[in-house]
Amino acid sequence: MQEAKFSIGQVVKHKLFPFRGVVFDVDPEFSNTEEWMQAIPEPVRPDRKQPFYHLFAENSDSHYVAYVSEQNLIPDDSGDPVEHPSIDLLFDETDDGEYKLRPEALN
Repeated sequence: MQEAKFSIGQVVKHKLFPFRGVVFDVDPEFSNTEEWMQAIPEPVRPDRKQPFYHLFAENSDSHYVAYVSEQNLIPDDSGDPVEHPSIDLLFDETDDGEYKLRPEALN
């Protein structure tokens, strides 16, 4: 099993698609439905045996929750805040633009 490269609260962006988000959970390897995996075209389908990340994601049009393989993510070092409305449920934004889990979310 591979160790996760990104941490909860980290801002990341997709390598291929124009969205970014805050990591709020990590699966050590693929843990979604077979239907979800099969919906990805085979030539770009990610390996199951890598970390997958749950993100509070945003693009220029909307906010949503995304499930993304580690191979498709890179750090977002822009320093720009993520405006997803659910972020405030789990995180506090620090002075340096990072996201820290709220104490009540640590259960």
